[in-house]
Amino acid sequence: MPVKILMVCLGNICRSPLAEGILASKLPKSTFLVDSAGTGSWHVGKSPDKRSIATAKAHHLDITKQKGRQFQKADLDRFDYIYVMDKSNYDAVIALSETTEQKNKVHIILNELFPNENVDVPDPYYGLTNGFEIVYNMLEEACTIIAAKLIQQHH
Repeated sequence: MPVKILMVCLGNICRSPLAEGILASKLPKSTFLVDSAGTGSWHVGKSPDKRSIATAKAHHLDITKQKGRQFQKADLDRFDYIYVMDKSNYDAVIALSETTEQKNKVHIILNELFPNENVDVPDPYYGLTNGFEIVYNMLEEACTIIAAKLIQQHH
C-alpha cells in the first residue's frame, strides 16, 4: 500500500497542483502516491492554471495531466497526510473532520518551514506575474523537508 499524500488549496489549479508535482518528483512512486484537491468546486475537471504549468515546466516538471477535483470527506480516511496551503483551507478541511485521527493528518504546509506560525502560501491567481515563481520556491523548500521526513518514516 503506498503512503498517500494530498495537497489542498482553494481551486486546485494554482498552488496544490504545483505542490503535488514538486512532492511527487521527490518521492519514489513505488512507495508514495501524491494527489491534490481544492476546497472549492469551480475548477473540477480542469487543467492547472497555465501559469502554474509554465512555472512547473521551467523547473522540469510536467503537471499537465492533472485535473482539478474537489476535496471530499472520504479523503480524510483515504490519505495519510493532508497538506493545506493556507489557514482558510485548513479550516475548511478540519470542518469536515470527525475524529482526532483525521484532524491529526491535516497540516499547514509552510509550518514545515516556519513551525507553528501558520504562514499562508499566497494565492497567486490574481497576484503579481512572478507570484507563481515565489509560490514555487516556497513549495519547493517545504516539499524538500516533507519528502525527507516521509522517506525517513516509511523506509
